[in-house]
Amino acid sequence: MWFTNQRGEQEFTGGQNDWTGAAKAAASCPQFLPDAEEECIADEPRSCYNCRYRRWNASSFTCVNKKTA
Repeated sequence: MWFTNQRGEQEFTGGQNDWTGAAKAAASCPQFLPDAEEECIADEPRSCYNCRYRRWNASSFTCVNKKTA
């Protein structure tokens, strides 16, 4: 679900419309923290799309709290 982009950031492979994948990734993420209500876009409360640590880019988002191995 993640790859390391050219900047060394962890980027979500599902893009901006993988609602199921984003919820699945957030369900197994111990660092998930809900963003402010007005910033949440997914119906599923626990979704990477609703996480405080996601940063949108043109095609997807990066996780600023995801540790690289």
